[in-house]
Amino acid sequence: MEKHKFIAEYELRASPKMLFPYISTASGLSQWFAAKVNMMPEQRFDFQWDNESHFARQVSMRQNKGVRFEFLDTAENGSDNNYIDFRIDQSELTQSTFLRITDYSSTTDEDELKDLWDGLMDKLKEIVGS
Repeated sequence: MEKHKFIAEYELRASPKMLFPYISTASGLSQWFAAKVNMMPEQRFDFQWDNESHFARQVSMRQNKGVRFEFLDTAENGSDNNYIDFRIDQSELTQSTFLRITDYSSTTDEDELKDLWDGLMDKLKEIVGS
């Protein structure tokens, strides 16, 4: 199955330190990203959407900078799993904080992905007061 990389960047009025727990912890992610998120042993997470579990492993994390979740068993050969990458950047000039999302999956409809992420970001902005 063909994979597609969707990249979007959103400006948030929140410091990287304030924003980071919302992209890196089960409790933070469950407030805006998934219906429910449970942390499991060995950096594994159970993301639940529509009462279905989607298991992912946290493959990288840099404090107040970013995190990547690789979804398990989403590749036919085990080497091209879907992933979601959250990166926090702060402009030195304007002190604005940006969250860059990379969504690598089999969803190829760019408009559908943009609508999905715009909605999720609206939810996150509301939570952080942005």
